[in-house]
Amino acid sequence: MALWARQVSRGCCLLQTARAAEFPGRLRRCSSTARACRGFAPLTLLPSRNDVLPWRLQAYRHVSAGSCSPPDSAKDGSFSSPESNLPSPVKQEQAKAETLPDLNAKILYEDWDDIPPSSALEEISEEEAVQIIAEPLLPLQSSTLRDYVDHSETLAKLVHLGVDLSQVEKRQKAGQLLLTLDFEKDIRKILLFLKDVGVEDNQLGPFLTKNPYILGEDLEALETRVAYLESKKFGKAEIAQMVSRAPYLLLFSVERLDNRLGFFKNELGLSVKKTKDLVIRLPRLLTGKLEPVKENLQVCQIELGFQRNEIQEIVFKTPKILTASKKRLKQTFDYLHNIMGIPHHMLTRFPQVFNSKLLRIKERHMFLRFLGRAQYDPAQPSYISLDQLVSLPDEVFCTEIAKASIQDFEKFLKTL
Repeated sequence: MALWARQVSRGCCLLQTARAAEFPGRLRRCSSTARACRGFAPLTLLPSRNDVLPWRLQAYRHVSAGSCSPPDSAKDGSFSSPESNLPSPVKQEQAKAETLPDLNAKILYEDWDDIPPSSALEEISEEEAVQIIAEPLLPLQSSTLRDYVDHSETLAKLVHLGVDLSQVEKRQKAGQLLLTLDFEKDIRKILLFLKDVGVEDNQLGPFLTKNPYILGEDLEALETRVAYLESKKFGKAEIAQMVSRAPYLLLFSVERLDNRLGFFKNELGLSVKKTKDLVIRLPRLLTGKLEPVKENLQVCQIELGFQRNEIQEIVFKTPKILTASKKRLKQTFDYLHNIMGIPHHMLTRFPQVFNSKLLRIKERHMFLRFLGRAQYDPAQPSYISLDQLVSLPDEVFCTEIAKASIQDFEKFLKTL
């Protein structure tokens, strides 16, 4: 209210001064009115905006010495200024008015039309209070992506797609990446690319859960890597299988993929066809570290005593042996070779035995030995192959290999 009053008082003073300059005959009434303007001027004393304000403010600019220069005619004496004929009270009021800034009608209109801002302490009705909807605050930092799902369309759509955000946030900087991406601009094109490569719709969620970083990759770079695999004669179905089983595969540059393929071909002495078959069955060989692979190859050759050609055959038949635990590999070989008496050439023929649990091998071998049927030499009668020893279910192993019941096998295990 105080601001409005000051604006009205200022407007009143300006208007009355301008009127005095135009009509000297009304000086006394204007002078008294101007003095009233020093206080609060009632709204009824103000002239109509449309009638007076624009052209009278224009006149005020012409007579105000503080806002413009006198006309040329006044300088040469051909024109006498109205101010020279004004009585002293009016001149004093004009002098005070001249100290005011040069305002135009538009600014003054804006001042009159201003509505004071509402106060935070202003009382509102209960109905208005009920209608106020407070948006939930976005946390400045959080240890879980769950706090941002309601604020992020991208996260909400990824959840609908089947992405497990609780697993994604465990990966370094993956959560920050997703919060910076726009689903329509950044993510949709990657999803269409993955579908084109061969990733099934129901596998997109699990795929992105394991590898959310692909959403930040350049689409052209991804297409170049797929084109490289095609140039190496990998079929579309084979590429789809490799990408699905090794989600990080397409994060590797063409140079790195080429180096990996060359490493397995040269290190193992495999042909191009066998190298392709090797990585198709275990594409993680192209994405994992090479140090464990090199160490396992040395263990097979130096500590286990396999020949180079035997290692080639073992690896080609059972690629997982390259990424197996060295400790487990040596323990399994020690039991098979030194306890059960299986020679190297038999282990080379059935290398899948290295993928079996050592406890399973021990339990079945000891049960067969208890029954007197532990015979692993193909040249002898009642021969039992290593494949039969480890791959058959317990019921089939008991009835067809051990020639005993499953109850007998369970009773024997309790004695161990």
